Amino acid sequence: MSRLRPRGAADAYLRDCASRKVLDSIANKWTCLLVDALRDGPVRFGALRRRLDGITQKSLTQTLRAMERDGMVIRTVYPTIPPRVEYELSDLGHSLVVLMEGIRMWSETHVGEIEAARAAFDSRATKEPQPVRPG
Repeated sequence: MSRLRPRGAADAYLRDCASRKVLDSIANKWTCLLVDALRDGPVRFGALRRRLDGITQKSLTQTLRAMERDGMVIRTVYPTIPPRVEYELSDLGHSLVVLMEGIRMWSETHVGEIEAARAAFDSRATKEPQPVRPG
């Protein structure tokens, strides 16, 4: 479907459009969950790691750095021994809260349907004859 856009406007369908990198960043499952985990205010790294069951320290660090680089997260280091570090959403990050909550809630609501569809597909795929390649 064609949509009229002003000349020079972002268009994620174009290969070289910078908005594709933004889309790639916010489409990450950890970004989605971190936005929700940070929605109520500053949180320490350890608390985030406990909240996001299954995330590795490396993945959490990389995702927080990427979100900070993109302006979605603010990292605050307090001069204590050992240093205390907290993460919170910036105004830009807060603008993602409703979107990410919707994606998370949709996933939780429809997980049963998705799993059933996957099982049906996998069952059909194992029963269908595979093409014979000339050899």
